Amino acid sequence: MTETSIAKSKSKTGWARSALLKRLIDTVAMPASSISFQDRHLASDILLDMLFEASDQDRALCAKRLRVSTEAPRRLMRYLAQCQLDVARPLLEENTAFDSSDLREIVEGTGVEHQLLVAARRNLSAVVSEALIDQGEAQVLRALLNNKGAEISEASIDKMVTLSQQHDEFCRLLVNRRELTPSQAMAMFWWSDGQTRKAILSKHSADRMILVNLCSDVFAMMKPDDWKDPVARKALQLIERRQRNRAALERSHFESLETAISVAAANGMTPEVMQEIGYLAGIRPVCMAKLVSDLGGEGLAVLCKATGLKRPAVVDLWKAMRRPVHLDEDQMHPQLKYVMTTFDELSVMKAQTVLRYWNWSLTAAGIVGSQPANDSEQRDEFSASKRTTNLVFGS
Repeated sequence: MTETSIAKSKSKTGWARSALLKRLIDTVAMPASSISFQDRHLASDILLDMLFEASDQDRALCAKRLRVSTEAPRRLMRYLAQCQLDVARPLLEENTAFDSSDLREIVEGTGVEHQLLVAARRNLSAVVSEALIDQGEAQVLRALLNNKGAEISEASIDKMVTLSQQHDEFCRLLVNRRELTPSQAMAMFWWSDGQTRKAILSKHSADRMILVNLCSDVFAMMKPDDWKDPVARKALQLIERRQRNRAALERSHFESLETAISVAAANGMTPEVMQEIGYLAGIRPVCMAKLVSDLGGEGLAVLCKATGLKRPAVVDLWKAMRRPVHLDEDQMHPQLKYVMTTFDELSVMKAQTVLRYWNWSLTAAGIVGSQPANDSEQRDEFSASKRTTNLVFGS
């Protein structure tokens, strides 16, 4: 056989294969009214085997033809969605037939470019969102958080809050997610920028009046036993109306919380005075230390508003930590001015809720009472306060 006849033979074979491929694609793409379930799947099985040996151009032709098909067998569709991006794109962008299991397989079997297309899909389920989050690609997670049609589970938001410690932009995106809970927001507060912190204080603080009213009789029940139940006492401290610690004032060598802050402003914030201010304000030393060491200063505004202090007390606390009060003789330092604005915008009840939430969550490890090992493991997994402690201070 001559070279010319061999070339013609190969050319005819190529034409036949191309024609068969197109016929099979047409068959798979038929509406349900025109083909049986069995015939469609037979054609799909043959087509899939041919696509393994086909060119990218042929695969792209098939994907484009099936991009809106809701009846094409999903094994074929999953294969095409995991081919190179030019092949997969029309299916990942337009096809609505993929279920959560399909998309999870695609996410786990492809790279960033495919994952970005999945993250942008409408009505993304929590299962697929979790698969994307588990891949840990920052640009994919950014796209997911920007997708308002994506559902993200509480456990996945937990993972995102943890990751937000390394990715500042996640904080700004998470605060606008409807799935973010107050406990997650309050944990994230400590490493967020000023704008995000302001949004957290605005969106995730509560006046707790329903809890106060519902639990009012429980406070009376605790008095005869002198508040000896540590679990109930800790829970009620998050709910009660009064913020300042009257018992601490009776034991203190300061006349009032205001006096303690004035002394700190004049002499500097010593560990002893800091601890005393915390006790008088009704918070534990670890929470007070966190408020004082935080560079943003919003926590000081929360502390002052929650305890009924006036605006000058905010400035005194700022002075006590030897932070700059003025840029020049006539102009307040911008960071202090921002903290004062935060103080002005907060209500007393909401400030109290935020402060108590911090005090409750940041001291989770200090709850009294021995716990069985399995209960301790459950607390680490489910407790909002324990999780916040681990996130803010390390596990």
